[in-house]
Amino acid sequence: MTISSRSPIGFAEFVALMAALIAMVAMSIDVILPALAAISSDLAADDANDRQLAVTMFILGMAFSQIVYGPLSDSFGRRNAVFLGLGIYLAGTALCLMAESLSVLIAGRIIQGVGAAGPRIIANAIIRDRYSGRPMARVTSLTMTVFIIVPVFAPLLGQGILTVAPWRGIFWCLAFFALAVLLWAATRLEETLPEDKRRPFRLGPIMAALRMVLGNRLAVGCTLVMSLTFSAFLAFLSSSQQILGEAYGLGEWFPLAFSSIALVIGCASAANAALVIRYGMQRLSTIGIVSVAVISLTYALWSITLGMPPLWATMLWLAVSMGSIGIVSGNLNAMAMEPLGAVAGVAAGAIGTVSSLVSAMLATIIARQYDGTALPIALGFLACSLVSLVILSWATRDRVRRVK
Repeated sequence: MTISSRSPIGFAEFVALMAALIAMVAMSIDVILPALAAISSDLAADDANDRQLAVTMFILGMAFSQIVYGPLSDSFGRRNAVFLGLGIYLAGTALCLMAESLSVLIAGRIIQGVGAAGPRIIANAIIRDRYSGRPMARVTSLTMTVFIIVPVFAPLLGQGILTVAPWRGIFWCLAFFALAVLLWAATRLEETLPEDKRRPFRLGPIMAALRMVLGNRLAVGCTLVMSLTFSAFLAFLSSSQQILGEAYGLGEWFPLAFSSIALVIGCASAANAALVIRYGMQRLSTIGIVSVAVISLTYALWSITLGMPPLWATMLWLAVSMGSIGIVSGNLNAMAMEPLGAVAGVAAGAIGTVSSLVSAMLATIIARQYDGTALPIALGFLACSLVSLVILSWATRDRVRRVK
């Protein structure tokens, strides 16, 4: 279906639609955070930390499937790949609604992740189809800004649903959200990959495109740095309810505290959209990663020498770290995609697969070290940021400006 009979999608609506497609991931993770304790209790989890699997297994399912959506979209068009992903997501949501054990819910979350990977990856490819260089970084940052609205309000929405319905009501909310996005995309999303530019869905061309991706130092390096920064972010997401809700006793106030941190990320992404044109992606990424390293080192030293910091210090550490990651994320993604316009679909899939898979594994390791304090998470932030600085320095040496 083409949309030639309708008015072309405008810039603001384009950004909002791309944000909605990417927000399938954020919504699926953040809205269930207030319900993790209830899910763990209702489905009789063996270990208190098992509740984290509802987050990390979703990411893992997304990680393994992203590499497929890229080639599919390069061969059959961006719209068809988006619709496929949304259909799979709805199937996973249905399984979560029927779950009577934690293992079945985890299976549903994995399928949800497989489905959510489609909209997330194809949105990046669509943006690359239309933009490149710093303008692409600007669009990516604006998309991230709109998309951050979701984690600002999603925990509050989840908490609100829990006041009037059991935790399954949250998954009904996810089903309605997916259906709304599907309808919006079906009626307004324009195909950005003409048929004459599509690549055959055959192993040979796909492997050739993958070699192009893996042979580019900038793309590989930025993807690895994205993996490390997102692993820190995901480790916090997985354990945020335990840290803020339980260790600091916020209870029902947890969604408000989490939303305030998400708001900082949104503001940082919005600021990056304005700053990147003037200062460039590489410089801002470096500043952001250094900021995470410095604040995490300070917080870790405080925790080791003086004991568990007060809530305000933890919130300050998280705000600075998450805000810095908000600046870094859009820039790293744009830098990784910049030299790969000719194979945008495969590139988006490969980059998304590696970054999600590595971050899910590292985040699981970091988050499961939770010991009643935020110190293990802070040490994980510090280690990830220090390694990121080394890799970023290697990747941006003799930086490739653009390969069309």
